[in-house]
Amino acid sequence: MTEAPSKHGLARNTANYGDKDFALYLRRSFAKSMGYSQAMLDRPVVGLVDTGSDYNNCHRAVPELIEAVKRGVLAAGGLPLAFPTVSLCEPSLFPTSMHYRNLAALDTEAMLTAQPMDSAVLIGGCDKTVPAQLMAAASADVPAVQLVTGPMLATPFQGERLSACTDCRRYWAAYRAGTVTGERIAEIEGRLATTAGTCGVMGTASTMACLAEALGMIPLGHGSIPAVHADRLRAAEEAGALAVRLIAQPIRPSQIITAHSVENALRVLLALGGSTNALIHLTAIAGRVGVRVDLRRLNELSDSTPVLVDLKPTGAGYMEDFHAAGGMPALLWELRDLLHPDPIDVTGASLGERLAEPAFVDRRFIRARGEPVSPVGGIVSLFGSLAPRGAILKRSAATPGLFEIEARAVVFDGLEDMAARIDDPGLDVTEDDILVLKNAGPLTPAGMPEAGYLPIPSRLARAGVKDMVRMSDCRMSGTAFGTIVLHITPEAAAGGPLGLVESGDRIRLSVQERSLDLLVPAEEVARRRALWTPPVKPKRGWDRLVADQVLQADEGCDLAVLRAGG
Repeated sequence: MTEAPSKHGLARNTANYGDKDFALYLRRSFAKSMGYSQAMLDRPVVGLVDTGSDYNNCHRAVPELIEAVKRGVLAAGGLPLAFPTVSLCEPSLFPTSMHYRNLAALDTEAMLTAQPMDSAVLIGGCDKTVPAQLMAAASADVPAVQLVTGPMLATPFQGERLSACTDCRRYWAAYRAGTVTGERIAEIEGRLATTAGTCGVMGTASTMACLAEALGMIPLGHGSIPAVHADRLRAAEEAGALAVRLIAQPIRPSQIITAHSVENALRVLLALGGSTNALIHLTAIAGRVGVRVDLRRLNELSDSTPVLVDLKPTGAGYMEDFHAAGGMPALLWELRDLLHPDPIDVTGASLGERLAEPAFVDRRFIRARGEPVSPVGGIVSLFGSLAPRGAILKRSAATPGLFEIEARAVVFDGLEDMAARIDDPGLDVTEDDILVLKNAGPLTPAGMPEAGYLPIPSRLARAGVKDMVRMSDCRMSGTAFGTIVLHITPEAAAGGPLGLVESGDRIRLSVQERSLDLLVPAEEVARRRALWTPPVKPKRGWDRLVADQVLQADEGCDLAVLRAGG
């Protein structure tokens, strides 16, 4: 008589053949065809989420990380089984990687729950990959450890240091302004990203690695290790061993991602001067466990949280400097009185237990509370007649002289319109105007790209204009900078007021009052609304699923059916 299968290892989630004993027998048979011994197949299973791809430069080191994780799993008594999922590379996806974040989350969640595994190691790095994996882990609620690929190193080059992608944007802006030649921009192209890893600045990938550490899904100190450092491989080995320990002493993502840990992560985001994209991602992750991120609460946190990290795109340093300066352990220590001490991490220890005064902190990159980069947080939310459900401005990357402004709108109706007219010498625009891009949000074919960093019209750029107010319902790269209002909600394609803005309208922005208003008479707005028609939905496929299900920025742009409770 065959023994009843256990609920661990390969015996988990047996296929539906109507005979569980046969299903397990068949599974073991096929597993043995791959050369595994019975002793190995009797071990608990750790699934390794493999996002390596020839399209994904940020994940070039993933095969090496997988081998290191396997060492840790095997040494701890588990059986590591790697499996591929969707890989998201920021510059390689059309229309934008954001359009596929939820697809990667759905793929990862399905594989975490459908395949036999007792715990998992989530291996990813590029901007949307880590959010997708954390969303999936929160929904599947399988014990899991996040392992990030780590940031690339900056490259010394002709008296300066370069690293993607803030320096990409800096040089490209100079090229558009005519101060950098075509030969020079081509030379720089080969020096911006010279090692494996994610962008070497406090962009979205690095911000999300730090937030995953603040949430507790990454062991403290592991999020900022450079991709090419030997410590990155040792962190991978430790992640494998930790995943095995999580089988005997389960700690699930739902125990780690809580209202208090999410608020701690928001504090960290503000103190980092981190990416605005991270706010959408954190909102989506929290939404998977039923925790709401309140944009008005964000303002309260921002007014009481200083910016302490001095890295590009808003400062001088790179991620390797942040790590060497003390990394997240040093930053959390500086913020200790502002944080909830009770959330636990993947090791089972509370934040209060993990915090310790660092032996060394390089104050060039991680400031003391008494000498902050800024006394207030890097991001604020705005509300008003143009943004009834909110919009975002990264004040730490903006020009303070543009914080209080009433000006004329110059409107672009989508990306094609912007591309066609932004550099037209006849464009009616001055540096005192507000550039407005609409119909680029999550409901559009554009997929909410990082197009909120509207280029300065070339005529103005060549005249020396470095910044002007720009607004949109899309996003900007975490590596970008400028006085840019993002995530205007509801978006134009959802019928939001942004869709009714026309060139020549007056708009008022007040960072002090946290307001964003369209100064058009109510009767004129009503007339325009009566003429507005919703966009035609795609006919099929993933695009149609997105059009039917995607939520707005204040809800993380997740698919409605994937959030807690559906």
